[in-house]
Amino acid sequence: MSVERTLILVKPDGVQRGLVGAVLGRIEQRGLKLVGLKMVQMDDALASRHYEAHVEKPFFEGLKAFMTSSPLVAAVFEGPNAVQAARNVMGATDPVEAAGGTIRGDLGLDIGRNLVHGSDSPEAGERETAIFFEPHELIAWARDSERWIIE
Repeated sequence: MSVERTLILVKPDGVQRGLVGAVLGRIEQRGLKLVGLKMVQMDDALASRHYEAHVEKPFFEGLKAFMTSSPLVAAVFEGPNAVQAARNVMGATDPVEAAGGTIRGDLGLDIGRNLVHGSDSPEAGERETAIFFEPHELIAWARDSERWIIE
């Protein structure tokens, strides 16, 4: 079984609305294991590095302004198929299209304020994790409930 890591960002709107615990809790409830967590004030350089694929796109300046407007919470979760499992919990990017029972479907209304970012591939999970966390900030630990979650 291959264990993946995914970066989850509770975006500034999620922090401002007091939804950090709700967002991270849903991902934990899915069965993924939290291995890194911190509050971050994103600056222009970090936004450009994290969203490097979007720097030349017309929406980038607005995205950067939003992501640097308030603190965010960065978390790393791991588990089998962690990227897809987390994306399923988050729901579609546009909260209006997201299914009920997902973070965005239950808690969001607007695509520009969709509460949470999650890596879109295992490779992105590794790349994004390295942007926000030094290796020593990720903790390898044994979760006693693992045998009840993963066969």
